[in-house]
Amino acid sequence: MLLSLHVKNLAIINEVEVFFKDNLNILTGETGAGKSIIIGSINIALGGKINKDIIRKGADYALVELVFQIDDENTIEAMKAYDIPISDGQLIIQRKIMNNRSISKINGENVTSSILKGISSLIIDIHGQHEHQSLLLKNKHLSILDRYAKDEIVTLKKELNQKYRNYLEVKQKVEESTMDEDKKIREISFLEYEINEIENAKLKKEEDSILLQRYKKLSSANAIAEGLALVNGFTGYDNSNSAGDSIGRAVKALNKLENMDDDINNFIRQLLDIESYISDFNRDIESYQKSLSYEPEELREVEERLNLINNLKSKYGESIDNILEYCKAAHDKLEKLIDYDNYVNTLKLEQKQLEEELEELSNELSIIRKKKANILASKIKEALIDLNFLDVRFEMSFERLNHYTQNGFDDVEFMISTNPGEDIKPLSKVASGGELSRVMLAIKSVLADNDAINTLIFDEIDVGVSGRTAQKVSEKLSFIANSHQVLCITHLPQIAAMADSHYIIEKKTKNDSTSTSIRELSEDESIEEIARILGGAEITENVITNAREMKVLAAKTKKF
Repeated sequence: MLLSLHVKNLAIINEVEVFFKDNLNILTGETGAGKSIIIGSINIALGGKINKDIIRKGADYALVELVFQIDDENTIEAMKAYDIPISDGQLIIQRKIMNNRSISKINGENVTSSILKGISSLIIDIHGQHEHQSLLLKNKHLSILDRYAKDEIVTLKKELNQKYRNYLEVKQKVEESTMDEDKKIREISFLEYEINEIENAKLKKEEDSILLQRYKKLSSANAIAEGLALVNGFTGYDNSNSAGDSIGRAVKALNKLENMDDDINNFIRQLLDIESYISDFNRDIESYQKSLSYEPEELREVEERLNLINNLKSKYGESIDNILEYCKAAHDKLEKLIDYDNYVNTLKLEQKQLEEELEELSNELSIIRKKKANILASKIKEALIDLNFLDVRFEMSFERLNHYTQNGFDDVEFMISTNPGEDIKPLSKVASGGELSRVMLAIKSVLADNDAINTLIFDEIDVGVSGRTAQKVSEKLSFIANSHQVLCITHLPQIAAMADSHYIIEKKTKNDSTSTSIRELSEDESIEEIARILGGAEITENVITNAREMKVLAAKTKKF
């Protein structure tokens, strides 16, 4: 369940923090008080879109934080796929908005939008002001049915989805395989030329690096030889000022002092070591000088080989590995073209096989859907009757698409008749705005019994509803709240009276600054708020009495 909501610097909200409770949480307030901003902030925290002016004027950032308590083991297990640490079932979702960018965190760890939305779908279901309009879209009907049937179809849909992706890949290859004979001959000729050019080069891995090193050495052989001769002159024994000659003379001078002072021996040993190092160094240089050979022919051959490799790189890839991979791919393509008819036939056979598998999986899925559709339609009809659709008929029609999709071949549509004697018709052609909101509430109530999602939010589910129907809607919300946490924004006194916890959203102005606040009402304050909704501008004692009677009636209703 949603334990708390903390909002700071968002739109007209300076800072609010509210703690929600289990069962039915009702939010009311004057028009324009910011009720939708409160619910909108929850949407924002869960990855919803952000308006560019969402940060409160004068603030550097906006912050929304939600704290959930997750007790359902299946939900916790499902969250492990997202690798989010959960301690004692507590989940803290935070989104900070700064300069047209935002950072989302779950339990202190940065998360992507896809992870945020994936986790949100496990713990909360938000019905916004206009979501009931989505019932006019047929594809929404199939998703509702699949959500109801998910326990029986989840594995089947995964298999179907993968098979459909494979099918699309093969289908695309078949569509791209159309080629006339002249084009095929030209393509074969060109591929053979490329393959021969690469294979004739007899490339070896890392050959270019080795050749480049050799080229540098050969092209600089004279400069290297001259430089080493100079170094040998500085460090050898041939010149009177060279290091080797000078150190030799220094050793002789120290030897003359050896008998005069025993400590001189230490200097002699050190200098002899230095003389030995220099002697070894000079021998190594002389040996390397002798190994140096400058052959113009070898330099020319190395240069030509590098030019050949670089030319191939410019055509087929940035490295020898890329060139060899290109050659392999060209070989594969050439084999297909040489045996082109067989290649195309093989693809078509594979496509046909995948179509047969898709047909089987789609048919299996359709059978399950139709069975679950009968059950779901019956339950939705019962829920609609509870919501004052007294003579309602509700069914789901199935048509077959003329193509396969990742969801199979079913085309599902909700059908309804709301008056006696009327033919059953598509929901989109019958229901008014108020009726659509009740249909959505009926669907939500049925799905709630079938879902592990504990928290449900309804933003103005009461649109277009009044009188006896409003009472029925309130009873349905209360019924759902027996097993779920429900948050509901409402303008109707019948729904407000049914609250287990009642919150008021208020807008206040102080020092030319406007801000929205939210607080929980006491029992007496709740009665006063219901009276405000009932009475409008003037709240009389009779209105107060009426509000109190509505609370008493709601309490009695909740007992049954």
